[in-house]
Amino acid sequence: MAAKPLKFAKNRRLTGPAEFDRVKKEGRSERGKFLVLGFLRTDGTSIRAGFVTSRAVGQAVVRNRVRRRLRDIVRQHQHEVRTGTWIVTIARAPAANATYQELEGEWLRLAGRASILAA
Repeated sequence: MAAKPLKFAKNRRLTGPAEFDRVKKEGRSERGKFLVLGFLRTDGTSIRAGFVTSRAVGQAVVRNRVRRRLRDIVRQHQHEVRTGTWIVTIARAPAANATYQELEGEWLRLAGRASILAA
């Protein structure tokens, strides 16, 4: 059996402010030390994810590094997430000093607590 591709195309990302607002208003969230994970279950057939890194995280270089790490974490675990889920991952200020493994561990813990991972 062939491995599933690990692509995460732009059409699978939440981009518009209305989409982020919908997750915030209609969805739920789980909070951790490094991240806040907002999620909304929809009728869609695939997952969609958005990422927020405010200036509190650090300067542009740091924010972009955190965002790339978060995008890669979601890309690697996208096949474990229930279909039809919209996810907004918000980086908190301590995420700037966190390692990739710490971010991944917290994201998986929050996703498990949110019950968005397939069994």
